[in-house]
Amino acid sequence: MNEPRHTAPLSVAIGALGAIRSAIIPAIAIAFSGIGGSGRYLIAIGVAAASIVIGTIFSYIGWRRLTYTIGAQDIRVESGVLSRAARSVPYERIQDVSLEAKLLPRVFGLVAVKFETGAGGGEDLALQYLSQPEGERLRQLVRERRDEERVAEPGTNPEAVLPAGADDGDVLFAMGPRRLLRFGLFEFSLAVFALLGGALQYVDTVTNVDVWNVDLWRGWLDEQGSTVARLGPYAQAAGALAGLIGLVFIGMATGIARTFAREWGFVLSRSPRGFRRQRGLFTRTDVVMPPHRVQALVIGTGLLRYRFGWHGLSFVSLAQDAGSASHVVAPFAKMEEIAPIIRSAGFHLPDAETSWHRASRRHLTDRIVFDSAVLGMAAILAAIFAPFGVALLPIGLAVLAAGANMYAWEFRRHALDDLQVFASHGLLSPTSQIATRLKLHSVEIAQGPIARWRGYATVHLGLAGGEFAIRGVPIEEARSLRASVLETIAATDYSRLDAAPARDQALSAAQSGFSSNLAAT
Repeated sequence: MNEPRHTAPLSVAIGALGAIRSAIIPAIAIAFSGIGGSGRYLIAIGVAAASIVIGTIFSYIGWRRLTYTIGAQDIRVESGVLSRAARSVPYERIQDVSLEAKLLPRVFGLVAVKFETGAGGGEDLALQYLSQPEGERLRQLVRERRDEERVAEPGTNPEAVLPAGADDGDVLFAMGPRRLLRFGLFEFSLAVFALLGGALQYVDTVTNVDVWNVDLWRGWLDEQGSTVARLGPYAQAAGALAGLIGLVFIGMATGIARTFAREWGFVLSRSPRGFRRQRGLFTRTDVVMPPHRVQALVIGTGLLRYRFGWHGLSFVSLAQDAGSASHVVAPFAKMEEIAPIIRSAGFHLPDAETSWHRASRRHLTDRIVFDSAVLGMAAILAAIFAPFGVALLPIGLAVLAAGANMYAWEFRRHALDDLQVFASHGLLSPTSQIATRLKLHSVEIAQGPIARWRGYATVHLGLAGGEFAIRGVPIEEARSLRASVLETIAATDYSRLDAAPARDQALSAAQSGFSSNLAAT
């Protein structure tokens, strides 16, 4: 397969349909405006037709000018109509190949093939669109070429090459319609009002109503206010309650709809290649995450979900963009469902023998003093300039802030064993983080002026796709933690991290380093 190839010819149809969609709003705007007088409908049809023809022509030219070549060492993609761009990605740089099928391409049996290079964002390579069988075949072919490159490198296990069909594995976690419905009830959202606000921008274009006329809305509110005023107090209370119930219903319905659209058919399976996640109703994604790229875990929850025992598990990947949610592997699960996934990823949860350490009491005291000082200043200003009694409000808030800090301190803790670093924080919805010492990039001790004076620090652990910060650690304990983790990092050859001998060597170094540092402290 060394000759340049084109993507699926039906990609032109996708581009043409996109041009039709883009032409609808301008055509409607012209048809309902005063442009062109009585001939505005013909103008609207002409503008729409011209947009569709031009969009289709550019879609065809773009398809003709886009080619991809599967070479012996790399995959090359050339594209561009007026200016040409050529990009070549060696197989050794390709972390994995994922398939994504949005609703419209799925109707035509097409998928987008994305080559993940680990750079993230716009640095990854994508082909839009190929037929489903061709996408699957291309993914398998690129993986085989990549594995052959790795086998050719010295020190690599030849058994690492996996046969076709290696993506098929055991299902670790799945969500059916009932689970999705329950999940959606906790995903309260008022995003529908944002959509309505965006739609209002087009109302004054297609109608004679000026939605930005302040006098119009003031008059409407006065009219409604007088109507409400004529009702009795019971009717007003019933109306307010009905409005609140309606708002809650809209928020819950929106959350359920978004959850079904995003998580429909969610399946997480474990195969020799890694963790395969499939999900999506309108946009179906098929992503494989190799185990050696899993750098850390995040177990999160929500204010209400926590009370019912529901949590979410995410992988922090060595190739993940900061803030990305693409590695959510169990968005709504019980801890007994999360535990097997964690074990399969090579991690373990803390147990009864885990030695937890809380943040420094000096750090707690400083937070209380700082919050109280800010609210105390507000109380003084309120006592001077505000009516009598207003100063009691910031004083009460200061007391509540002190109590909240003391209660939250009980949940802010961390631990270190011979393999992992644990940390948890959060008052009403606690979040836990687990990082493997073998795959941390760096360790940083940060101290501000007050922290230096008071003898505590914030320990930042370097992750590729997120933040792992342990705050308020006593300085001696922070230095011991840094020494233990740095000893593991220094003994790890990251280019051979997925090879068994290097992994065992790094693990042995981690255990010995932990033991020596534990004895020293």
